[in-house]
This record gives sequence, C-alpha cells and structure tokens, in this order.
Amino acid sequence: MRPSEHTAYTYLRRTKKFPNVWCSGCGIGVVMGALIRAIDRLGLEKDQVALVSGIGCTGRMPVYMDFNTMHTTHGRALAFATGLKIAKPEMKVIAIMGDGDALAIGGNHFIHAACRNMGITAIVVNNEIYGMTGGQYSPTTPVGRLATTAPYGNIEPPMPVCELAIAAGATFVARGTVYHAVELDRLIEQAISKEGFSMVEAVSYCHTGYGRLNKLGSAVDMMRALKDNSITVTAAEKLTPEERAGKIVRGVLHNIEKPEYTRLYAELIERVQAKAGG
Repeated sequence: MRPSEHTAYTYLRRTKKFPNVWCSGCGIGVVMGALIRAIDRLGLEKDQVALVSGIGCTGRMPVYMDFNTMHTTHGRALAFATGLKIAKPEMKVIAIMGDGDALAIGGNHFIHAACRNMGITAIVVNNEIYGMTGGQYSPTTPVGRLATTAPYGNIEPPMPVCELAIAAGATFVARGTVYHAVELDRLIEQAISKEGFSMVEAVSYCHTGYGRLNKLGSAVDMMRALKDNSITVTAAEKLTPEERAGKIVRGVLHNIEKPEYTRLYAELIERVQAKAGG
C-alpha cells in the first residue's frame, strides 16, 4: 500500500502542516490516529465534523486534520465548541484538549458543558503535565511528582477527570490509554455516536520534560508502564479498592440517556413561536 492510499492520509493536511511539532515518541499522535479511525468507521463526511482545540501540545492536533477546525485560546475550546454546536446542531463537534487546557483555566467550561449536556465529544489527553509551556504541574499531576513549578514534589491531589465529568452530568464517559490504541478508537467511536456530552480520557505521557524530571525512562518505558498499570473495567470490578489503587481503569465508565441541550433549545423555540403565532 502506498502512503497516499492509507486511511489516515484522507484526513490529514499532509501537504501543508507537516512535520508536526510533537516530540518523537509522543502519545498524542496515537490519539489522533484513534480519532481518525473512529471517524472513518462512522462514515462521517469531513464537512459533518468540526474539531475545536485550545492551546498546548494537544491543541495542535486539529491543525493537522482536514476537517472544519478551530484552534482557539487556552482553556476555551469547550466555550467555542458550545457556540458552534448551538449554531450548527447537525454537526459532530469534537473538542480536543490537554489536561491543563480542559481542567485548569477551562475547568468551568468543562463542568457547564457536561451539566448542560451539550452535544459535544470532549477528548482529554491526560499526560499529567503542561508540556508545551515548560513542564509546570497540571490539575492531574500525581502527588509527589516533580515539575518545574513543583521542584520539591507536587502536594495537590490530582483531579479525577472521569469522575468530574460523571458528577457534572455527562451522558457517556470512558477512559483509554495510548498503549491500547485499538481499544481507544472504539471508545472514541462510541463517544461520537452518543447524543449529549460525551468524554473520553486518553491517558498518555510526556517523556521529555516530565519523564526526564521524574526519571520515568524513555517513551517506550512510559508506554510499557501504561500497559502494566492499567486494567479493564471488568477486571477492576473483581478487585478490592486496595487492589485497584494506582491502577488505570480502562473502558466505558458511564453511559446513560438524557435529553441533549440543542434539541431542548430547538423545542423551546418551537413552543415559543407557536404560542406567539397563536
């Protein structure tokens, strides 16, 4: 197969934006591949899809992808995505964010998008650090890990991404890792297909600033750690809380039915117009 015949090339701006900015061995490219496979399997046309991102390593992803794309300001991907979904409710709107982008400056947008049950798929690439801006600790950095802004170790507990999304009102919440690439694209496919606010946490790593500072080894070592330290939801259910501690639980964590915001909004407009006309 020639490179130009590969599925991924159909969806990439390969003659304009490459090579990419990611470090060799970065897991963000794996997430991009998983997203491409999910969209391709769903048979969506490019103009049916809008990708929205903020600032950071993950925020560069839509730049490389040949869909309707918006590269917005830091923490505001979901705010822009909300406006886009209300204006174009028929579109599949996907917000792609890093952990810092989604949960620090973008934390309130994350909570309200889930609470409103906006028809947006949020993909949060969690590498436990601010990679692009200098290796500062993020809302998901584990206690004790070193960062440029935590030279003696982080003392803040990491924010539970999936639990926050569930508590705020998301209809579909899942977690995968960049090691389990095929599983990840299946989770993203389910998320895109779901009506309402869906969220997939894609657990990745930063082997340069974060990995080196914490002596976690190479990209291969950190990828292998994702394999060794993760278990499926089914396996986790058989373990005690003590046995599950420190494990990355993969799979669908939450899946419910609830009216989507733009559908309710359209119904409201219809009722008001009918009343005014009557």
